[in-house]
Amino acid sequence: MPTKDVITPADLAEIRRTALGAADPLGVAADLADAVEQGRLAEPDSAGDALTLAAEIAEIRSRLDAALRYAGRAVEAYPSADNPRAGTARAVRARILFRAGGREDEAMAELTALRPLLTEQPDAPAYISAALESGGQSRTSEEWLSEALDTLLGQRATAAVGQAQAITATEPVVEVGPPESPGVLFFLLQQRHRVRRNLNLPHDRNDDLADRLEAQLVRRAQQQQTGEGDLLFFPQAEFDRLLADQAVLAERYGPDWDEHRTRLEKELVRQANAGGTGLHVLRGSVAGLTGYADRQGGEPTDQQTRAGYARELSARPDAQIPWPPERNDACWCGSGLKYKKCCLPRSRS
Repeated sequence: MPTKDVITPADLAEIRRTALGAADPLGVAADLADAVEQGRLAEPDSAGDALTLAAEIAEIRSRLDAALRYAGRAVEAYPSADNPRAGTARAVRARILFRAGGREDEAMAELTALRPLLTEQPDAPAYISAALESGGQSRTSEEWLSEALDTLLGQRATAAVGQAQAITATEPVVEVGPPESPGVLFFLLQQRHRVRRNLNLPHDRNDDLADRLEAQLVRRAQQQQTGEGDLLFFPQAEFDRLLADQAVLAERYGPDWDEHRTRLEKELVRQANAGGTGLHVLRGSVAGLTGYADRQGGEPTDQQTRAGYARELSARPDAQIPWPPERNDACWCGSGLKYKKCCLPRSRS
């Protein structure tokens, strides 16, 4: 069953979604292998991806001999074992070896060689744990994930201590990564959490951390969708200095101080209406922002730099300005006016 004369990466993605619903899925798998052999891939570097997909299709249709052939060719197609996608192909091969029966030692040897990737590649916790579970090795999966997690958290704790940062038993210093590409730690925590849940193991401290980081990632994604980030607030003198130094930030923080406060007030109201509690703005300064950027080797105009600065401020109680004040109390912005006469009406403008 021929697919196309020339197969692009987009075609491979579409085949992955639709192949099992085709009249002849095994024909699709064979044609993918032929496309590699005949040089019909738009991007030759995608040969390993095409062969891995062929192996997965054949495996699902229980044609394990063909699946093993495709998987073996997929592993060989990657130019380097360090290629992140090569790990996926090797894990698929291990999974098929488990299913073939009598080849469990080969499967475990393949996965043991991949084990160091658990602390290096974001996709590794998912494909290694899935392969282990397919061979009835869920306990081994939990053990490997737990040890990798302990290693990664230990490395981060050591680095934090070296920077004279406080580490507490209840709030480990972790970085979840941006919503579009969370880091290795996040995926380790999530896969370990899933495996432990399937094994009916009791919830532990790292399971709690997995839940917190998932919630953190969801909040960041929601902030990106609304165009809002952390609630950085610059008092008037600092705001004027900020735009004098970095005029491009007028797009993010407003062209003048009135608009700056209006945007913050509206975002606070939006979060409150969505059920947010304990809301506050973070009092920033130009010196603080530029100092943070210098320490991180970034620029004050970079979104990630500003988000990192906001996270730093959020750990300092003296930088947090609670919201909302009472109607007749002083406004949170420091104007000296009552809240009802200052920023409260801004949310209605």
